[in-house]
Amino acid sequence: MVISRVSPLRIAGTLLILVLGLGAAWWGWNRLQSPKVPLGPQQTVQTTNPKAGVHTRLENEVEAWKIKKTLVMVREMGTPWIVEYFPWAYSESRAGQYNFNHADLVVDHANRQGLTVIARLGMVPEWARPEGTIANTLPESSYEDFAAYAAAFARHFQGRVRYVIIWNEPNLALEWGYRRPDPAAYVRLLRVTRAAIRQANPDMVVLAGALAPTLGDPTGEYGQNDLAYLRAMYEAGAASTFDALAVHAYGWTFPPDDPPDPQVVNFRRVELLREIMVAYGDAEKPIFITEAGWNDHPRWTRAVRPGQRIRYTLRAYDMALDWPWLRALCMWAFRYPAPEKSFRDYYTFVTPDFQPKPIYLEVQKALRGWD
Repeated sequence: MVISRVSPLRIAGTLLILVLGLGAAWWGWNRLQSPKVPLGPQQTVQTTNPKAGVHTRLENEVEAWKIKKTLVMVREMGTPWIVEYFPWAYSESRAGQYNFNHADLVVDHANRQGLTVIARLGMVPEWARPEGTIANTLPESSYEDFAAYAAAFARHFQGRVRYVIIWNEPNLALEWGYRRPDPAAYVRLLRVTRAAIRQANPDMVVLAGALAPTLGDPTGEYGQNDLAYLRAMYEAGAASTFDALAVHAYGWTFPPDDPPDPQVVNFRRVELLREIMVAYGDAEKPIFITEAGWNDHPRWTRAVRPGQRIRYTLRAYDMALDWPWLRALCMWAFRYPAPEKSFRDYYTFVTPDFQPKPIYLEVQKALRGWD
């Protein structure tokens, strides 16, 4: 056997390289875990319209500086409200183990910019749904699990987030796990979830619905008329299960002033939903429009021209001020972290690389009073 002799100098050099390597790895990991992006001084939103808002999409934005820059641009546009998505599957990938690190990042930067956050909750983790189902599948056996997550969210963000939406567009099969939409089942979800939230944070305002504006399909298998769905919710006892109604109000090709019509999907369809609330004795509850807007794709059949989109958006924000029952109007969508490469890109106000579109600049002029 031959035993080689290694010099102490070589050993020391190897140890130094090892230490430096471990130190660099730790520094990199720590940087990813705790991004060094300061919140900065407390800001306020300068605006002529306290109801104006946008729907941000930061749940898949990884870099903290991009989260901050997005929210700075929202404030600078003059919109004091944001709707943001906080997926259940992201915060509780394992049952009972919560991680709100990314959500904290978004909420803290939003609050520092003077923005009011409306939190949308949804997306079912794999452990809470049947194998092979999509993330919008929430079996009734998991309602208590969802309610526990919503309660944990409400408790964690007490004093930082006051408004929370329970689910999204439950009147569409796509958003209900490719199952037939079921208003009574949704009301049962609302009931158990609101009770859990109330116990965790009595100040949280629970929004129901986020109903998709649609005439539905004849069978009701793929989508149910939002007006009929809301009536069915009330018939199932929904009045005691929520504090405000969230609705979506897309204009498609129609101007915002076009009158409401049960057979037409347009911006003022929200007035028909309001009439249903009044008819069921729920006139004291406000409505939040958590998605709305027009699209200016050059070839999509439901799009308008860019100039029309700007005019319609500005007019819609003005109309919101005339509706005393409307608390906020949040347009879809401020910015995507990456291009969608579809007509959806033509809903945005800002490109993924933070270039403001003409609609951003015109809305900013109007809401900041620069006209």
